[in-house]
Amino acid sequence: MILSEITSYLKSLIPLGLQENYDNSGLLIGLEETEINGVLICLDVTSDILDEAIEKKCNLVISHHPLIFSGLKSITGRSQTERLVMRAIKENIAIYALHTNLDNHHEGVNYLLCQKIGIQQPEILKPMPGILRKLVTFCPVSHANNVREALFAAGTGHIGNYDSCSFNSQGEGTFRALEGATPFVGEPGILHTEAELRIETIFPAYLENCVIKALKHAHPYEEVAYDIYPLSNPHQKTGAGMIGNLQNAIDARDFLQGIKNILNIGCIRHTELKNKKVQRIAVCGGSGSFLINDAINCGADIYLTGDIKYHDFFLPGDTMILADIGHYESEQFTKELIYTLLKKKFTTFALFISGSNTNPVNYL
Repeated sequence: MILSEITSYLKSLIPLGLQENYDNSGLLIGLEETEINGVLICLDVTSDILDEAIEKKCNLVISHHPLIFSGLKSITGRSQTERLVMRAIKENIAIYALHTNLDNHHEGVNYLLCQKIGIQQPEILKPMPGILRKLVTFCPVSHANNVREALFAAGTGHIGNYDSCSFNSQGEGTFRALEGATPFVGEPGILHTEAELRIETIFPAYLENCVIKALKHAHPYEEVAYDIYPLSNPHQKTGAGMIGNLQNAIDARDFLQGIKNILNIGCIRHTELKNKKVQRIAVCGGSGSFLINDAINCGADIYLTGDIKYHDFFLPGDTMILADIGHYESEQFTKELIYTLLKKKFTTFALFISGSNTNPVNYL
């Protein structure tokens, strides 16, 4: 298996365009043309992970957290990150990260966490803004169906639980073919009027190149007229955290005890329970303090996340229970998720879920 086959597949499923601006997902170490013998899947890249990769003859490590998070100005072995980078290169181990692009995916880290907890029909807690675009193009009526179908196949026209969404209005287009042109309709040098449809549809920004390529391939005109507009609408299928309901309300203490057992957590820090029952549950794997107010505004009875600071516990007041279930603990199933994604495509390839616990936090 060539590395580019694996990375191209992962980028098609979990686009890098979904990652946050501060993130560093994607191929961090390695050459795309490298032949891959096996893949080790983990949460963090550590010395133990590299030992495990070597033992299992895996020369590709796919990690949730990026090994290289900020820029390295030198690689001299002075820091743990530099030493791990040097060793990975020396051992010819490629490293690929699926971080916030997998967090923000509607079937990503938080979706799997919801499944483990028993949250039904979860939705994105904070949909991502600035990711949607509107395509407007103009096409002869006779070819409108072909153009629309090509655009839909390229990923346009998805709104919530609907696909193939577009708006179409009829009008007239005018053009004059100049010297050297070979017009689909009309004659060179003569002003031509053609009955056309204005086709409008939306798409996520990371698909733009694919969408334009599909448009030009399906459109009959030699020169294709189109406009692309940025939209302020949030993308309801992309974003941070998730929220949904349990089948039945449950005592908050019993619910947290169940979470402790499901996630094998050493302890849970939480705000006062006051004999409350909970049913509407918000979650964010990893560090999710930035979503506390979103969880409150969406009517959550309890919000589960990690890395909550002391003063953050004051924010909900009596409106919502806030519980810190741990960064590692809330993301531990990510290895299972990545494995499942790869196994669907590469059914007979050597894929391994790391057996190493890379959680740096211990409980006494």
